[in-house]
Amino acid sequence: MKLRINGQQMEVENSVRNIEDLLNFFQLQERIVVIERNGEIVSKEQYSIQTLHDGDQIEIVHFVGGG
Repeated sequence: MKLRINGQQMEVENSVRNIEDLLNFFQLQERIVVIERNGEIVSKEQYSIQTLHDGDQIEIVHFVGGG
């Protein structure tokens, strides 16, 4: 499946079917992230049921600590 992730065209495995799968694919499942799909923010409770489709535009924002 082809997705636009953070402005870059990427192809992900067919096993990536929802946002939760996508986070696992990028090994971000343990991080605090904000996900936007096609211009709409997705709540964490929806990650496992929010189905992805070819051509979706995804923005993944994760926080980095530091000082």
